[in-house]
Amino acid sequence: MGPEEKTIMTERSAAVFIQAWWRGMLVRRTLLHAALRAWIIQCWWRQVLEKLLAKRRRMVLEFYVQQEWAAVRLQSWVRMWRVRQRYCRLLNAVRIIQVYWRWHSCHSRVFIEGHYELKENQLNIQLEISLGSQACKVQQCIPLPLKE
Repeated sequence: MGPEEKTIMTERSAAVFIQAWWRGMLVRRTLLHAALRAWIIQCWWRQVLEKLLAKRRRMVLEFYVQQEWAAVRLQSWVRMWRVRQRYCRLLNAVRIIQVYWRWHSCHSRVFIEGHYELKENQLNIQLEISLGSQACKVQQCIPLPLKE
């Protein structure tokens, strides 16, 4: 082998080396682009999953709030019904007392004047009874039993 062949070989091997380097660069660039695209798709998919999770959490929270609100409304209705029932019982008792007092005042020729006030769990009664020249004032606060 002479010196010319040696340089041709080296030029040839240099060309092969440059071609190999260039192909390696192309492969590495292709792999880099593929990896970047995969990373972009993964980021997008994570965002989609996060939105779905947030939507699911919001739906569960709204369902919980709806159930709690329904329970509060139901409790309110039951309390209102119980208060109304207690009020009706007290009103009935007051009417019975008024009937007996009116009957008594008509039969004994006594003038009875008064008023009552119903507050929460007590009955305030103020009566003025007049029999001729005698007068009697009665003021009483009656606690009413509550069954809870």
